Amino acid sequence: MPRHPDQSPPWPHAPTHLLDATGIYFVTASTYQKQHHFRDPARLEVLHRGLLTVTRDFGWRLEAWAVFSNHYHFVAKSPANATDAESLPFLIRALHGPLARWINKLDAAPDRQVWHNYWETLLTHRTSYLARLNYTHNNAVKHGLVKDAKEYPWCSAGWFERETAPAMVNAIYRFKTDRLRVEDEFEPEWEK
Repeated sequence: MPRHPDQSPPWPHAPTHLLDATGIYFVTASTYQKQHHFRDPARLEVLHRGLLTVTRDFGWRLEAWAVFSNHYHFVAKSPANATDAESLPFLIRALHGPLARWINKLDAAPDRQVWHNYWETLLTHRTSYLARLNYTHNNAVKHGLVKDAKEYPWCSAGWFERETAPAMVNAIYRFKTDRLRVEDEFEPEWEK
């Protein structure tokens, strides 16, 4: 079927980022070729701290997060005063750029590509939102890194369980995640 002349061709190497609405977004980002640049605890800590800092600086309210050796996920609400979510690509660049330079300096690989891309989903249904909260809090368990999510230091599970009423924690942890379509074939590693 021919394309309308005003329609641009689909971008073959990146997802289309539809950011014209405010709300709560589920975001996944991956390292290039799923390389494990953040395998050791010190590097994971820098990635974790960077994610928390940059989302705060851009006015995004984090509700769940998990960072790993080769990817991360987060659930966050767009800035309260925004009319859209157009700040998300700038947030991602502000996180990825300095992290890539830092990792490449550590590894003496100045021109290496560190990050691949990111995917975002605007969560418009309550059950989808709650299931993704559960998914993100418990992602370290899904990947086999820990038996209990709060044991993994670079995710929100411990914070969530400390700061939220036990009834709410239990309710969110009961939401099924097996039918979610999430880009998450990463097999992260962790040097304990």
